Amino acid sequence: MDDITVRRVNYGYFVRPAEETGTGAPRVEPTFGYLVGHPRAGQILVDTGMGGNEEVDAWYQPTRLGLAPALKAAGADVADIRMVMNCHLHFDHCGGNPSLAGRPVFAQRAELELVRAVESHTFPELVDHPGARIEELDGEAEIAPGVFILPTPGHTAGHQSLVIRRNDGVVIVAGQSHDNANLFTSDALGHHAGVGTQPAWLDRLLRMDPRQIWFAHDNAVWTP
Repeated sequence: MDDITVRRVNYGYFVRPAEETGTGAPRVEPTFGYLVGHPRAGQILVDTGMGGNEEVDAWYQPTRLGLAPALKAAGADVADIRMVMNCHLHFDHCGGNPSLAGRPVFAQRAELELVRAVESHTFPELVDHPGARIEELDGEAEIAPGVFILPTPGHTAGHQSLVIRRNDGVVIVAGQSHDNANLFTSDALGHHAGVGTQPAWLDRLLRMDPRQIWFAHDNAVWTP
């Protein structure tokens, strides 16, 4: 079988205000999705870009690249997408979902419960939009041969990552399991050293021996 491809999709960037960075200073962060090309299942899209409104725009000052032009820059088209996995359903990860009506969208039950119970969690119209086809999960799920979803809660209760078994090793799209690769490195080293408290799922993920881990808000790619 031909190998599975992974391509980054650039949706723009936003300014995380000082109140959220923990450093006392604002920080500009990219927003990435990932296009997973499967030889049998077709194109699987992880995250669909930034939604928003006037209040969100005033707070985060986003510079957006919409779904269609972002996919075009990555060598694909909206019509090519066969499946969607949002790592979680905050506005900056599911903004393009309404443009993909009819495609299965995989989400954890815990994440969907937050969307429907907590008004401030996201914009509901990005999730339960006309033509939405949500595939509710409660744990791990293989969505194509060699491609499966792994729950990685923390940033939200229903956060999930995508594990891709390529011919040359495992690649993981970890979304916002960590804000950046350096934070993941700290947790991985702490796990090996037996120091600190790491997410319960980290041991499972590291035992997959990933050769690369990609994130939603960091240009850097983690390698062992």
